Amino acid sequence: VGAVLGRSATANTSPAASASEVLSGQRAIGQSLFRWWGLEVYRATLYGDTGFDPQRFERQRFSLELAYLRNFSGRDIAQRSLDEIQGIAPLDPTQASGWLEAMLKAFPDVRPGDRLLGVHEPERGARFYLNGRLHSVVDDPAFSARFFGIWLSPRTSQPRLREALIAGAALGLNLVAHGADVFRRRADEGDL
Repeated sequence: VGAVLGRSATANTSPAASASEVLSGQRAIGQSLFRWWGLEVYRATLYGDTGFDPQRFERQRFSLELAYLRNFSGRDIAQRSLDEIQGIAPLDPTQASGWLEAMLKAFPDVRPGDRLLGVHEPERGARFYLNGRLHSVVDDPAFSARFFGIWLSPRTSQPRLREALIAGAALGLNLVAHGADVFRRRADEGDL
């Protein structure tokens, strides 16, 4: 597993120091409310460049923001993420253990209103911003592709959520900025 940096990651000059810098120039591709057994968990928003191709997501730079609506421990987020990654394709035990350790360091406890923005950079790995500030970096491109596959892989456990997140890619629209309220309502109600 590549390097995992904590809050002191802002000393590294290569990643943007704030989420607003990361999102500059990106457009909102899609958004949806994620529910688990009827409970609202988070609102997810996918950001990317014009021409984002969901079939090749792992080869493109993009950002995924989760706006949490409930309390979760970083440990629970890390374990659930590992379970989802392994549900798409199994990992060998050594890799699974290393990635879990990286996620335990990378993911903070969250409360309602907290925003965790993950940035996928195909040749570098993943960066995570908590409430707009750089929180952690995982310098492992394979981890990053598999992690973001939780939402974007065709084999995700949540295909409706994936559909809502990638909906604007084929249209080339900024769905969130251009009146996507009807689309979001349909996705939130399970119509998509």
